[in-house]
Amino acid sequence: MNHIEILAPAGGMDSIYAAVRSGADAVYIGAKEFSARASAHNFSIEEMRECTAYCHQRGVKVYLALNTILFDDEMQEALDLAMNAAKVDIDAIIIQDMGLVTLIQQAIPDLPLHASTQMTVHTPYGARALYEMGFKRVVVSRELSLDEIEEIHAFCPDVELEVFVHGALCMCVSGQCYFSAMLGGRSANRGMCAQPCRLPMRYGDNDHALSLKDNGGLAYLQRLQEIGVVSAKIEGRMKRPEYVAAAVQAAVTAREQGRCTPEQEQRLKAVFSRTGFTDGYFTGDRGERMFGYRRREDVVSADEKLLKEIRAGYKDETARVKIDMTLCATVGEAPTLTVSDGEYSVTVEGESSVEKALNLPLTAERAAQNLNKTGGTPYRVDHLKAVIGDAAALSASALNALRREALKRLDDLRAVRHHYQINDIDIDHFCADGAKFAENRVCVTNADYPREAEALGRVYVAFAGVGEDNAAPQGIEAPRVTFGCEQEVYARLKALKDSGVAHLIAHNIAAVYMGMQLGYTVHAGFGMNLANSWALRWAKEYGIADAELSPEIDLKRVEKLKKAIPVGIIGYGYLPLMITRNAPAGASVGQDESCKSEDFLQDRKNERFPILHRGGYTEIMNCVPILMPQEDYPLAGGVFRVYRFTVENSVEKMKKSLEKIRENHGFERITHGLYHRGVKKLTIQ
Repeated sequence: MNHIEILAPAGGMDSIYAAVRSGADAVYIGAKEFSARASAHNFSIEEMRECTAYCHQRGVKVYLALNTILFDDEMQEALDLAMNAAKVDIDAIIIQDMGLVTLIQQAIPDLPLHASTQMTVHTPYGARALYEMGFKRVVVSRELSLDEIEEIHAFCPDVELEVFVHGALCMCVSGQCYFSAMLGGRSANRGMCAQPCRLPMRYGDNDHALSLKDNGGLAYLQRLQEIGVVSAKIEGRMKRPEYVAAAVQAAVTAREQGRCTPEQEQRLKAVFSRTGFTDGYFTGDRGERMFGYRRREDVVSADEKLLKEIRAGYKDETARVKIDMTLCATVGEAPTLTVSDGEYSVTVEGESSVEKALNLPLTAERAAQNLNKTGGTPYRVDHLKAVIGDAAALSASALNALRREALKRLDDLRAVRHHYQINDIDIDHFCADGAKFAENRVCVTNADYPREAEALGRVYVAFAGVGEDNAAPQGIEAPRVTFGCEQEVYARLKALKDSGVAHLIAHNIAAVYMGMQLGYTVHAGFGMNLANSWALRWAKEYGIADAELSPEIDLKRVEKLKKAIPVGIIGYGYLPLMITRNAPAGASVGQDESCKSEDFLQDRKNERFPILHRGGYTEIMNCVPILMPQEDYPLAGGVFRVYRFTVENSVEKMKKSLEKIRENHGFERITHGLYHRGVKKLTIQ
């Protein structure tokens, strides 16, 4: 059985010390740029070098989160950051953007890549697809149950799985949240989430209908280890070092004993919680008990006395590395000390020869008194062998000097674990252009739609809206998520392909993979978050026909893209701001419930956001539609439009929307989304 890794967050060196001295096996950090937690302190390259050396000397791995979507003008800087991280000996990069993935695989072919949870991998086919692309590890979505995690491992046992076990839970499936970006330009997919889900949002009697309690999964570490999960991840790169220490200590205890102690549980709750913790995703017991928000008593519970107690637990160095020592001391020869950690071995020689004892000769016991003094270092002597000649004398200061020099040299050897091959590449070589035309798309929720919609483009019917008795549509749109039902979706997709459906819109890598396997012409949906020329080149080489771009890219960037495949923007539609596995406030939603009922979420400004229950997941839509008429916003070749009819829950409502689109300005309220204003720069200084 594998020994599951305890993976700790670190926003700065203080948190590194707290994590390592508390027993973490690995830490994950962010750089000053391109981190999904941009408002954490994060690390400069020099700080990263200090971090990796410190951690490697103590047997701890360091992963760099470079997990945001990227635009063309950022790609060279992002690749340079990855190359510099490799030079300072990072152990792996956690990544989201497929364009950057392709460049790193060319520039640093030996650097391990971990697929970020931002890639929305939550199914067996998703894990297999990324493994076949060369990913070593997949950080799976937080919403999975233990059984679903086990299913992924059984289906693709060769890829490592990393699972969040403690810390904040986003209401939205990671990588699919556009709420913060649409409300204020701060993109959750680019590290600047403003956390609108923590604000007052009313649904029924619940005033915080999108705020989940923190993840409380430490009790399942041994079960996850049995399943085959390799890493247990703690969330919290923006939290204080005391939080990191408390969480790591509790995780270590839970791994060894099956659960953390009552005292540790109380500390975890005091140092940070939202009215306690929830294990609802692990158990599959989702609902209103999973919801909570940070109240005053949660904020004040971590008093200075508690924080001081936690700091006292990690203020001193922990001797976590076992070493063997061999001392040789013979009269007339220079003394030597050999130190080995089992992998590296160093031998140092004294500056002067061993003298003959005038009174008390050196003994093994006296030598051990000095050589065992490894305090202030990460080492502890597991075995000491002393080969001492007759009447040999060696002073305490000489022994201490041998020990210090030997441990320093061992430090130097342990600090660098890798020697990556790094290639200088011309990133423009990995771009492609030439896409000229693609047909507009019309996306509808069911097969019962007005035929005039076909004048706008090829019609794609939502997967759940195609009945057994309906004629085969022109195309279908795969579900955006398939928690726990991927095999059923695969079987239905196969049946639809056999019935004559040729085109498939896919919003995640698993759907792309299944579509390719079944022989569909696959079109990337906005959920793939493609936003740069290199990602488009990857899509073409993977076999994707065209791509609806991330809704967070602005029109100026769209125009400048090198389009290996045609690309699209939303011409009309209510943008899904969130996709969630838990319905707002934990409302009970039947698997067969359609999206025809009027259901809304209301914010503090009394804006009403339509809620669509899809059967297994929920989408929260923007309160106003995007409208980008061709007449007002003509686009160059290779750019098509997508018309999304989702909240129009009847043929009559859809006809009215079609009329307003033809009238150009027939809507009472519209938005241009982020196509004009774009999103804010992701680096916070």
